Amino acid sequence: MWEARLSEDSLLVEREGEVLWVTLNRPDRLNALNRALVDDLRQLFRDLHHRRDVRVVALRGAGRAFCAGLDLKEEASYSNRDVSGLLDSQRNIAEVVIAMRRCPQPIVAMVQGAASGGGFAIALGSDVRLATPDAIFNAAFIKLGLSACDIGVSYFLPRMIGSSVASELLLTGDFIGAERAVQLGLVSRVVDADDLERQARAMFDSMLAATPVGLRLTKESLNYSVDAQGLEAVIAMEDRNQVLCVKDNNFDEGINAFLEKRRPVYATRAG
Repeated sequence: MWEARLSEDSLLVEREGEVLWVTLNRPDRLNALNRALVDDLRQLFRDLHHRRDVRVVALRGAGRAFCAGLDLKEEASYSNRDVSGLLDSQRNIAEVVIAMRRCPQPIVAMVQGAASGGGFAIALGSDVRLATPDAIFNAAFIKLGLSACDIGVSYFLPRMIGSSVASELLLTGDFIGAERAVQLGLVSRVVDADDLERQARAMFDSMLAATPVGLRLTKESLNYSVDAQGLEAVIAMEDRNQVLCVKDNNFDEGINAFLEKRRPVYATRAG
């Protein structure tokens, strides 16, 4: 299990049925990303590729923030490294978002407080974002002497909210609040903090009503469609996935449960 491989208590992982609850657990540092936390996140999302007993991932931060970005105190000597060392550090954190993208389970980010810099990237790398009224997002990199285009932010953001607003946020590094974020479609909904977990659970419950293969292939199709060359390429992929779903052993159960107006009971393969 993941718990045996985590390097410290900065990442808490708990499986509840088919939902994996992942909590960034450095509340005294606003869940800032140190090297251990980056390594643990990267390994966890890589391992999830092979897990059939986990179908949905809930991602959240402990305390009053989701993630304040890179832990600058730990990285105080950042500019003193050589090019190879800098590239290694850059790739280590970038691979967290790549692993999230490849992860076949839907990832729901539950954002409260700041999602800044690397925390913003992790939120964007999730499939769904729920936010509390106090949630704020920004590409902090440009305020630190760096380019704002980092850790996949310049890939995700214009695809989600359009190039004009994305350019505004990246070129200024300004914060965007929860209300504007939901208006732009950056987050799915704004939820009171004391109701966040309940609404997240209701969303998970709806996702888990899909067959295991149907849920995975839906995430896969959504990701590939963003980069597809055109409509015909997307439809070819959709056709292939529908055939795979029909041939899946759980397809009949899904149909029968729908007709009988009951919750489906799917067979899953652990491992």
